[in-house]
Amino acid sequence: MLSSMTTSAAFAFFFCFLFTIPNFHVCFCNGISSSSNHTHHNNITCFENEREALLKFKQDLIDPMKRLSSWDIGEDCCKWTGVVCDNFTGHVREIRLRNPYEASFENYTYEAYQMYQLGGKLNPSLLNLKHLQYLDLSLNDFEWAPIPSFIGSIATLRYLNLSLAGFGGTIPPQLGNVTTMRYLDLRSNYKLRCGNLQWLSRLVLLQHLDMSNRDLNKALDWLQVTSNLPTLVELHLSNCELKYVVSPSSTNKINFTSLDILDLSYNSLLGPSVPGWILSLNHLVSLDLRACLFEGGPLPSGLQNMTSLRVLDWSYNNFNSTIPNWLYSLSHLESLGFRRNLLHGAVSIAIENLTSLVSLDLSDNQLQGSIPTSLGKLCKLKTISLSKNQLQGSIPTSLGKLCKLKTIDLSYNEFSGEVADIFVGFSRCKSKELETFRSRWNLLLGHLSYELGQLTSLAYFDLYGNSFSGPIPTSIGRLSSLISLDLSNNKFNGTLLESLGRLGKLESLYISNNLLEGVVSDVHFASLTKLRDLDAGGNNLTLNASENWVPPFQVEILSLDLWTLGPQFPLWLPSQMKLDSLSITNTRISNSIPTLFWPNLSKLWFVNLSCNQIRGEISSILNVEGSFATIDLSSNLFNGSLPLIFPNLTWLDLSNNSFSGSIYHMLCDKGEEPNQLYYLNIGRNRLSGKIPDCWKHWQSLGIIKLENNNLEGSIPSSIGLLAGLNSLHLRHNNLTGELPQTLRNCSSLLVIDLGENKLTGTIPPWMGNALLGLIVLDLRSNNFSGNLPYELCLFSSLQILDVAHNNLFGHVPRCFANFRVMTDISNSSYLIYSRPSLRGFFEVQDNAFLVTKGRDVEYRTTLGLVTSMDLSGNNLSGGTH
Repeated sequence: MLSSMTTSAAFAFFFCFLFTIPNFHVCFCNGISSSSNHTHHNNITCFENEREALLKFKQDLIDPMKRLSSWDIGEDCCKWTGVVCDNFTGHVREIRLRNPYEASFENYTYEAYQMYQLGGKLNPSLLNLKHLQYLDLSLNDFEWAPIPSFIGSIATLRYLNLSLAGFGGTIPPQLGNVTTMRYLDLRSNYKLRCGNLQWLSRLVLLQHLDMSNRDLNKALDWLQVTSNLPTLVELHLSNCELKYVVSPSSTNKINFTSLDILDLSYNSLLGPSVPGWILSLNHLVSLDLRACLFEGGPLPSGLQNMTSLRVLDWSYNNFNSTIPNWLYSLSHLESLGFRRNLLHGAVSIAIENLTSLVSLDLSDNQLQGSIPTSLGKLCKLKTISLSKNQLQGSIPTSLGKLCKLKTIDLSYNEFSGEVADIFVGFSRCKSKELETFRSRWNLLLGHLSYELGQLTSLAYFDLYGNSFSGPIPTSIGRLSSLISLDLSNNKFNGTLLESLGRLGKLESLYISNNLLEGVVSDVHFASLTKLRDLDAGGNNLTLNASENWVPPFQVEILSLDLWTLGPQFPLWLPSQMKLDSLSITNTRISNSIPTLFWPNLSKLWFVNLSCNQIRGEISSILNVEGSFATIDLSSNLFNGSLPLIFPNLTWLDLSNNSFSGSIYHMLCDKGEEPNQLYYLNIGRNRLSGKIPDCWKHWQSLGIIKLENNNLEGSIPSSIGLLAGLNSLHLRHNNLTGELPQTLRNCSSLLVIDLGENKLTGTIPPWMGNALLGLIVLDLRSNNFSGNLPYELCLFSSLQILDVAHNNLFGHVPRCFANFRVMTDISNSSYLIYSRPSLRGFFEVQDNAFLVTKGRDVEYRTTLGLVTSMDLSGNNLSGGTH
């Protein structure tokens, strides 16, 4: 029997053997762990003068989250947060005060990033740190204070990172005195100015330089200075408004002898074509020329000589050609990006030669044909993006063999057929590391008696906007690493798979606008605890969850349009405390909204409950917190008075309900409080009384729809104060009086629909002079009198003119026969506005009514194809004035 000592040694050997598997970097041998480079010998403490220097430095900093609280405790500054001392001498060698949070657009991360920013000013006590080599103050906020010139006197400094730290003013040329500098990062200090760059020429040991997002437009010497830095390995000058100013005689002086990485992206002033000196850098490993707006034409052939390239990104340019065969010979490429160019033709089978490729992005081009099966031979691929092309056919099953693949984006193409085979392939992928783990375990202890499970790396799969058909493959349920799955806007049919409910890592599920049908139960969501986005609208599905069901998820985006959820309002919705956007239009709900749910609604920035039969009154329209707040409660049975509108609402549709009473309190009770409302639709209700004259408080309005109510009185003159008004719909009310002359100030008007009222007076000649962009003018069935003014002929964009059934008389101006759009529909245009949606914005067309054979016909999506002129029901005659 082994002694305890021998047993311990055996287990130590076993664990050491087990964890030497690649990518397992832990070893428990003898209980020893490697020590950090940041620790210092126990018998060494920091020097008193350096400790005092650090405390003075701290005194001038603003530290709202007490990141430097350890600096107030203990005598040994080498143990303080962000301070690194030399292991042998004890001198302070590094100050690492980078913000622990990145400037992410995720709300919770960005808030933390802002809270943890250091501020204040930099104390020159740093000069007493005679051995300081490393200073990182990135991602903080020094409120556009200038970079202190004393940094140029820290003679030992090798690493300086002030990126995204909120510095302004002029870059101090004294930085050129730090001749020991190897790494300099000043990027994204948006108010940091730069003159000439001669000070850089003294940094002869510099290896890494990043001045991205700085305006270097006046630094005409940027190329000569940087190219003569003898040890420069990385140069990042993205978004610097660079000008390529170099004479032919000085081209030979451009050296860049050590340069491996060059980033000149987002500089649209580099010239019409790729400069020759860039193509001569045959030793480059990475070249980023995104968004330089080079003029169209083929990819420059000089690129084929850059055989050392591992990263090549020329996205957002205008290259217009097929993909040349020589590009497939750059066998060292690991990342290839040509997003948003004008590349066309097919992707060649020769792509299999790019055996090192990890990331491929050819999205947003004009590529045609099918995906070559040879793409499945690129075993290192982790990302494939071919979206927004004209690719056809099916997905080759060979892609299912790419077991390292994490992202596939094939959205917005013309693919068709079924996708079952590729998912079967992915579901059979296993982690090589776990396979090695299992084989070594078997070697030691015999065959495993249990199954480790089938794993795949696939995390993001996007097939949005194609024509895939057939059922959703059951094998998707075995893709255990899936984080986002988008099958929206295809033709998938059958039922929703219960196996989707097993994808425990799934955060985003998009299956909207397919042909799915059947019953969905709580089993479909059983393990989806991390689900944040669920967009499943546009399917014929019925939710049949248990009565007391509480979803395992907390979603932020939820769309179940066209599902059967009713007749009761979903009682599980109030449990979604993180809900940000909700769309459950046309879901057969026929009772009122529970009082319990109103607090949730008050936090949303997008709400669409339209086309149900929801009843009840509304006291206020949600105190929404975000911008672009959208609320659509149209086509329901809401009644009572109109609700108050809170100021950060931008889109409100309460049309086709049973609201009654005045609209005064909605528009006027808020006084002069600023607001953002752009779209207001309260048409097709039972509203009465006068249109109030307080429109001056609604300066953001672009669309006003009050039609089909019982409003009376005159059109208020304050509507003429809405300079950005595009569309005015007051049709089918009881309005009287003349058109207010202030409307001539609304020069942006494209649509005026005042039909079926009791308006009087003449059609004013100023309309033709002031409203030159008008597309629709509908004054039908009123009491207008007098002549048709000749000035209406100035409407060069007029597409619909309806003045029928008034009291007009006299001659019809002959120039009415020359309305350009009416004679040539190809010149037509129409008001299209962007409506916020769950996933961005979508375009919506305005509407207009035409009377055809005695019937009112509403045109919306086809309105751009309609032209009409109706002068009937008057006392007009032919001839000219």
